[in-house]
Order: sequence, then structure tokens, then C-alpha cells
Amino acid sequence: MPRFLKRPVKALLWLGILFVAATALLVLALRWVDPPSSMVILAWERQHGRQAQHEWRPLAQISPNLQVAVIAAEDQKFPLHHGFDFGSIRKALEENRDRPRGASTITQQTAKNLFLWSGRSYLRKGLEAWFTVLMELLWPKERILEVYLNIAEFGEGIYGAQAAAANFWGSPARGLNRWQSALLAAVLPNPRRMSAAAPSRYVRGRAADIDRQVRQLGRRRYLEKL
Repeated sequence: MPRFLKRPVKALLWLGILFVAATALLVLALRWVDPPSSMVILAWERQHGRQAQHEWRPLAQISPNLQVAVIAAEDQKFPLHHGFDFGSIRKALEENRDRPRGASTITQQTAKNLFLWSGRSYLRKGLEAWFTVLMELLWPKERILEVYLNIAEFGEGIYGAQAAAANFWGSPARGLNRWQSALLAAVLPNPRRMSAAAPSRYVRGRAADIDRQVRQLGRRRYLEKL
């Protein structure tokens, strides 16, 4: 290696080591420390100039109906994979090579919502993959699901299961029934255009399909696989 390159290469190497160490320590700390917000929530607040509705609840205070509903809707292999569902990714690419449908796991969605900015770039996808790996290595599945349910967007400026339950039905997150849970899971692909509180025919149909899949998975018993 030429002598003039040794210093910048060494500096880049140290930067890489610092990045790995810092991000690993951050993710490890968040295994026990509840994040007060997320990058997605902060971005919404900056854009709208007001505070989003968001109240943290531990997983034990979030209805198992909602827990299994989001798994049925978003990532049925969640208890089994290690962050990436390569079968779903391959199927998505095969079904529509020009505009592949989403195949992100719950872990991937949690990583990008918690840590990353919105948009599409190779850098962002690379960071999403890195944080996904860290979370799968350092967090149990229950913690991943807990964070996901506390930062997911369920409506305009409404983040997390507790804020959604309180706003839409005046109930705590632990009191969500099967149909309410299915409606919340149904709007996850686009909660700013679809409403769980005033569901359209499409949302009701999607919720009914999610509820059928919940029954096929074994309802609450499926959570024992986590």
C-alpha cells in the first residue's frame, strides 16, 4: 500500500470500528431502556410543528389480540426467522420485478422506524440491514415486538398501540379486542390513508382476512413461539 494512503485507510478503519461499537452499545442499551421516541415520530413532529400522540406501554399491557394480529398481517414467520424472510423477498421480486411489493419483516420495520430517516437509498437499506442484525442478535423476539407496537404509526400523528386504542375507542391497549386489533393491523401499510376508527369497505375486508389468518395461526397460542 502506498505510504500516502496508510493514514486515511487507518482513519477509515477506526471510524468503522467506532461505528460498530457505538451502534452495538446503543442497541444493547435499548434492550432494557425504552426509547422515548423514534426517528419516524421525530420527523413527523418536525414536519407538523407539534407533538405526536405516543404513550409507551410494556408488552404485558398490550393486548395479545393485537400482538398476534400484527404478526399475522405483517410477518407470519416472525418467530422463526433471524431478521430477514428471504423466501418472501424472492417471491416479491418474482411477482413484480418492476415494482416489488414490500417484504420487510417486523424486525426490519422496527429498525428503520426507530433509527433511520425516511426515503430510499442504498445507504439507508444497508443501515437497516445492520440494525436488523444487531436487534436480532441482542434482543429477544418479545422486545422487538414490544418496540414495534410502541412506535408503529396507526393514524396521522398517532403512534403506538396505547395512543391508537385511546384515540379510536377510548380504551387502553390491553383492552383491544380481536376485531379492533385486526382493524389496527389492517391499516399498517398506509395508516395516513386508511382508518381503523372509520374503516372503509377495503379495510374491513382486510381486517376480516387478518382475523381468519389469526385463527389459522392458533390465535394467542402462536405467541408461545416467541
